[in-house]
Amino acid sequence: MTETETEMEMEMEMEHPRLILHNFLTEDECKELEFIHKSCSTIGYRPNVFSTTLSHLTATNSSHLIIPFLPIRDRLKEKVEEFFGCEYELVTEFTGLISWSRGASIGWHSDDNRPYLEQRDFTAVCYLNSYGKDFEGGLFHFQDGEPKTIAPMAGDVVIYTADSRNTHSVDEVVDGERLTLTLWFSRDSSHDEDAKLILLLEENLMHKSNNVPWSFLPLPASDNMYWFSPDQASNQDLEFDIRLGRLHALGFDVYYSQDLNFTTDLSELLMEPMQLARRDQLLDQKFVNVLHSLQVAQFYFWKLCKSQALTNEVQCGKVVQLSQSQSEKIAQFHVFCCYYCMGGLFIEAARIREVNKGCVETLQIVPSGLYSVLENRGNQPL
Repeated sequence: MTETETEMEMEMEMEHPRLILHNFLTEDECKELEFIHKSCSTIGYRPNVFSTTLSHLTATNSSHLIIPFLPIRDRLKEKVEEFFGCEYELVTEFTGLISWSRGASIGWHSDDNRPYLEQRDFTAVCYLNSYGKDFEGGLFHFQDGEPKTIAPMAGDVVIYTADSRNTHSVDEVVDGERLTLTLWFSRDSSHDEDAKLILLLEENLMHKSNNVPWSFLPLPASDNMYWFSPDQASNQDLEFDIRLGRLHALGFDVYYSQDLNFTTDLSELLMEPMQLARRDQLLDQKFVNVLHSLQVAQFYFWKLCKSQALTNEVQCGKVVQLSQSQSEKIAQFHVFCCYYCMGGLFIEAARIREVNKGCVETLQIVPSGLYSVLENRGNQPL
């Protein structure tokens, strides 16, 4: 490379300052954050997007799940300050897990392109899963400068200025679920995320009774935060509760001991104690609500990637054979959900594939409330 070419490249880097870090996060860090997101996420800010914020974890009595974020945030902040020469000047403005499912995309924009976003100075996007393996589509593009296109790979990080020097877009996701940890940093200390989180934690502590032991059992947010409606589903006529959807994607059915009827309120029911079933077996564990069951199921699924934790639970006698009446109640819940979700639309895992030594991953969702009739599957999960 000639001296002139070197000068031109340096000038280009100054015009579009950005940093690509490969393998910044370990596989274990990526998998742990994926577990948190799939256990706790709510409907996101754009169609077909799901999000998990630190404030949401705090509000749902899951603040202990914030701990894995902290060392990663510190390492990223140090990298940003070092690369952009602003040591000790920045605060973390936002930290969140964001997943893009099939149909999600965003056109050309900068991350400070709204009056309420002007405080954002720098962006860090950490990829938690990989293009071509975990999802299709979802390529990241810069409008100018190099590199022009980035294919997300688990563990990699892209850091750039949040202004128009790094205008970017993301292609539509056509299959799977694209997962990132996204952070914004600001020079304006009044937008420090930590200060807001401390206030939330203090409020939670004030509402705790001194006579009641501290509990890590989750308290679900309002029902609409988990409800995937046609407004979020673009051209698809789907409605479902994403907590139930993720449980079904793992092959679990929901069992309530009480009888159901069509006057029962689903949102109230999901706050009631329940159990999980898989094929013809009922887990002996009773959960305080559906969010609690999802967190436990996702935890086992996360650990199953490295061990046979769930199999061990079965071998230890922590499941019982489903009785005929219990099977009928599970089928009753299916019918109830089909009725509740307008016209027999309910979420199931339409296709799954084996990845990472036997771990299953949901690739897409389709309406399938009538599977048990059409395929004579009874109450068996996919």
